[in-house]
Amino acid sequence: MKLQDALGIPRGITSVIGGGGKTTLLSVLARELACGGATVALTTSTHFLPFEGMPALSGPGEWDATASPIACFASPTKEGKLTVPACGIPALAEAADYVLVEADGSKRLPLKAHADWEPAVPEGSKRCVLVLGGSGFGRPVREAVHRPELFCELAGCEGDADATPELVAAAIAAEAASGRIAPDVVVINQAEDPRVARAARDFAVALRVHGFGASVLAGSIRDAELFACG
Repeated sequence: MKLQDALGIPRGITSVIGGGGKTTLLSVLARELACGGATVALTTSTHFLPFEGMPALSGPGEWDATASPIACFASPTKEGKLTVPACGIPALAEAADYVLVEADGSKRLPLKAHADWEPAVPEGSKRCVLVLGGSGFGRPVREAVHRPELFCELAGCEGDADATPELVAAAIAAEAASGRIAPDVVVINQAEDPRVARAARDFAVALRVHGFGASVLAGSIRDAELFACG
């Protein structure tokens, strides 16, 4: 099954939030959509790193979509990262069939707890995908989670706890209950590893116990191979 179909990606703006695998998801999904004849704008509402071989454009006026169906739109920062494009995200939605937005940051860690001001999902987003790096399951929270103190508060655990599937599910359910996040689908990346695949299934069961209704998929984003959990 194509990523577009597995994730239910509609035309318009899709936001990707969470931990490890967001940028890879944007890249793989963009190539898939472009192969289907669509035009795709890659951008961010926070910060991301440049895409290899793809210059950052300031707006649709710089884009020849007939020559390059995929383009990155962003503004450079002094730190070498890219941030929100000068043209704004709504302008991209008028110029491209699909706008894929990295709407969160995780300091390159596999898991993430969100502060009150996060994630930065843009207005008009039609789909929100929450990505979890499966390599974080079972590791100490302080090593695997961006904002570990907040994670422990949400999950109701101590600071020396491991990020078990059950605690990760509890933290996500608490964030959803507070209105901080509202993902349509959760993707557990790196689940080509059998250990991670088992953890993904345990996570999906725990999430249902908390009454969280979003669908859960797991697998390899890089290989565009996902399976339903639960």
